[in-house]
Amino acid sequence: MASPCELLCDTDDAELAQRLANFAAREAQRIEQKFSRYREDSVVQAIHARRGEPMAVDDETARLLSYGEALWRISEGRFDLTSGVLRHAWRFGAGQSSTPTAALPPSAPDAEQLAALLGRIGWQRVHWQAPTLTLPEGMEIDFGGIGKEYAVDRVADWAATQTSAPVLVNFGGDLRCVGAAPASGAWQVGIESIAQFGQAVRRIELKSGALATSGDARRHIEIDGRRVGHVLDARTGWPAPGTPRSITVAADTCSQAGSYSTLAMLQGEGAESFLEAEGVRYWCLR
Repeated sequence: MASPCELLCDTDDAELAQRLANFAAREAQRIEQKFSRYREDSVVQAIHARRGEPMAVDDETARLLSYGEALWRISEGRFDLTSGVLRHAWRFGAGQSSTPTAALPPSAPDAEQLAALLGRIGWQRVHWQAPTLTLPEGMEIDFGGIGKEYAVDRVADWAATQTSAPVLVNFGGDLRCVGAAPASGAWQVGIESIAQFGQAVRRIELKSGALATSGDARRHIEIDGRRVGHVLDARTGWPAPGTPRSITVAADTCSQAGSYSTLAMLQGEGAESFLEAEGVRYWCLR
């Protein structure tokens, strides 16, 4: 998941805690391996190997593809599962990712390279009728925008079947709690400062549901003195003008929270208006 992952359980049952932690680790690794664009044995590479040909995918992959398609429609093309190729033009700094380019220095995109990559993006060119996918030549699928939140929900849903004890699943700051409230009355979750790395500027008491954050605290570059974050509009290859520094959203599931926070970032200056219209609880830092 390219980030610290943890599972917290408010219990004195050591066997239960270990069982939950073991499942969380296995499930995170399973999803990472299945949907990674960097593993030769992943479903993503299998799809890429069949470019230009119809390919039937399994039920889990089909659900993620359909979810990505829904986000593409809602965002009017700003979010696009085929936009992962933009990583070839952007590098957001060493030590911030587990990708093969993590050791390279940050850099702004070359205009010609970016234009060429935009020609390889566009869900409207993909033929998707579950369970059959036909990916055009030159294009790629990337589940990075939805995979971590999906993993959180998978672990949280399973934990809820195992115990009524309070459980918090936290993968890189995207989290969800299930079960009863902890002994303190609520999970204490901090929103990271945009000015001081590792420091919280706000504390949220979470009794149920999920939180997810999108922002530039950990992945960004400076271009002509301007901070540029990694959430890119698939239509332009650049962040939306006026993008907030950080958006945290509360929702029933981590997938919902993560989608709202990402789509809001892609609205740029209109982020708050978008979230207000959607009627979700959020915290925006600029």
